[in-house]
Amino acid sequence: MSERLAHFVSEAPFDPLEVETLTAEQERFYMASQWRMMWWRLKRHRLAVIAGLALVLSYFSILITEVLAPYDLHTRNIDHIYAPPQLVHFFHEDRFVGPFVYGFDYTLNLEILKKEYVPNPAKVQRLRFFCRGDDYVFWGLIEGDRHLVCPAEGGTMFLLGTDRLGRDMASRLLYAGRISLTVGLFGIAISFLLGITFGGVAGFFGGWVDNVVQRMIEILRSLPELPLWMALSAALPVTWSPILVFFAITIILGLLDWPGLARAVRSKLLALREEDYCAAAQLLGARPSRVIARHLLPNFMSHLIASATLSIPSMILGETALSFLGLGLRPPVTSFGVLLTEAQNIEAVALYPWLMLPMLPVVVTVLGFNFLGDGLRDAADPYAEL
Repeated sequence: MSERLAHFVSEAPFDPLEVETLTAEQERFYMASQWRMMWWRLKRHRLAVIAGLALVLSYFSILITEVLAPYDLHTRNIDHIYAPPQLVHFFHEDRFVGPFVYGFDYTLNLEILKKEYVPNPAKVQRLRFFCRGDDYVFWGLIEGDRHLVCPAEGGTMFLLGTDRLGRDMASRLLYAGRISLTVGLFGIAISFLLGITFGGVAGFFGGWVDNVVQRMIEILRSLPELPLWMALSAALPVTWSPILVFFAITIILGLLDWPGLARAVRSKLLALREEDYCAAAQLLGARPSRVIARHLLPNFMSHLIASATLSIPSMILGETALSFLGLGLRPPVTSFGVLLTEAQNIEAVALYPWLMLPMLPVVVTVLGFNFLGDGLRDAADPYAEL
């Protein structure tokens, strides 16, 4: 006869609250929605979170550009043409005086015909905050002159130097961000509208509709992208106002970016349309537009959001490239590409390297969207660990 196993009973007191707490925690985990689980996964991707915060701050800055910029977009300082960046200091002669810059003394180098600027320690110019400066019209509606930071009275503050007309590069970069960053948002809106529409119709109906959409996509994707951008941009009338050119460039970028998204939507719908809930909706008399919009698209909306964050950088780069080549936005509209046209001359770059600074926000923005897109793509994966 087999030996009897000893039976152990826990003598620890039973706490029903602990069991209820554990059950509630498990219920919160297992009953969480797809968006909540996506948010939990995204928070673990620290690089994506940091990139997302940086992008939020960037897009928030375009709402208050006039307040953030120390100078107006077109303010010229004719005495400080091609002035180098001024460093912000806090201590002068071992004494804390607050944020300030040293004023410039300059001489003309007749050998290379260049103004040579030298900081003068005797010119301590303290920065002013929440101050009155250049007049502006906030979003073209409200007149104002309040700025977050201003130079000292009678002083200068060129944190990123000046250009050939003496315009502050830091202020122009802030105004350029409003245009370049907005191009990506409007462009992706057009691209998503076309991609979801054509991809949804092709994936839901199939048959000859799918064949027509696929052949159209193949034709568009077979065309070289950059030459096509250049050709369409060059076709814009030179008499158009900057606003019309801006919207035209946005539409061009959106019209050429939708085929990739349409294919992704089509492949998803081809699989999801066979699901039971889709068949049930059709049997209940739901129209195809309702089935697609209410039952199919929400099931991979997270994938669409991740795709959007990866598509916006290509549109920003497209606008920058076109404007740099002189085929996109043109002055007086200011974008990153327009600012980079100042750096086309290698002699100017060698003498005034700060003219290439507009490429830094482009790089930072593109990397930010790529990191955020990678994090969203991982978070949207239903098989990823929480």
